[in-house]
Amino acid sequence: MPHVICPQAIHPDAQALITGTPGFTLEILPDRGPATLAARLPEADALILRTILVDRTFLSHCPKLRILARHGVGYDIIDIPALTERGIPVTITPEANAVSVAEHALMLMLACMRKLPGYDANVRRFLWAAQPDLPSFELAGKTVLIFGFGRIGARVARLCKAFDMRVLVRDPYMPKGTIRGAGYEPVDDVAAALAAADIVTLHCPSNAETRNMADAAFLAAMKRGAVLVNSARGTLVEEAALDRALREGHLGAAGLDVFEEEPVATPIPLLGAPNLICTPHVAASTQEGLHRMALESASAVLDFFAGRLDPEVVVNREVLRRND
Repeated sequence: MPHVICPQAIHPDAQALITGTPGFTLEILPDRGPATLAARLPEADALILRTILVDRTFLSHCPKLRILARHGVGYDIIDIPALTERGIPVTITPEANAVSVAEHALMLMLACMRKLPGYDANVRRFLWAAQPDLPSFELAGKTVLIFGFGRIGARVARLCKAFDMRVLVRDPYMPKGTIRGAGYEPVDDVAAALAAADIVTLHCPSNAETRNMADAAFLAAMKRGAVLVNSARGTLVEEAALDRALREGHLGAAGLDVFEEEPVATPIPLLGAPNLICTPHVAASTQEGLHRMALESASAVLDFFAGRLDPEVVVNREVLRRND
């Protein structure tokens, strides 16, 4: 009888899907404290995780674990090699949050370009009308450079095109013909594209190749007054360099949903930078997105034990071949 543990609650519909399947039991932990995890994880045949670090110490408490389902897309805080060594598949919900994150990225673009925080503050101070120190700009006619043309990046491209923007796409793993065929411009010369873009938005996974990609040189290559948006992973951006670029006025604004270290629980210099709009890693957390992520992660667990797990949702697919 597979026992599924969720260290954080998931949508009730997903809970009902699991408990309504004969032979499955579900446990929602009361907290994620070390004592609770150490006491309960040994009983887990399957885990559905939202935001929790999974390292070898964590896994040492999971002797029965057979599948780990990520309630989301990113897996940079999960030790994939350690799970692969044990033959444990790690699944993600690749389609579930694309709409939510793409819309959030557009929201950050608009908020930055239209100086939303400044004008909101002015209304509350009874300061009316447009102000010279808060120049706002349209998206129409502007150039956006999108890094990453996966499910989210491609959707962001469509939304930007709907705003009559020129859309540049940098993704060395995507055929240029695919990008052109979708109606966008593939980028080879990154420096030239950075210099041309009014907005740069990041939609890449965090790995050895992309970590700190938006460093001092990257930001310096951007057009003066441009906007940087990051709703992917905080480790893509070198925060100290972004802080300087905003304070020195090289960048016009930045919109961030993610940070190098999360949660942000103590003051960091970047939070004091001008023209920064930030949200607490909630781009995917619409009610619709949470519902889809919960159902897809629960379905992955059920499909695994039924022998019909879709390889497309598995990060470490080599374990599937090994277990055949």
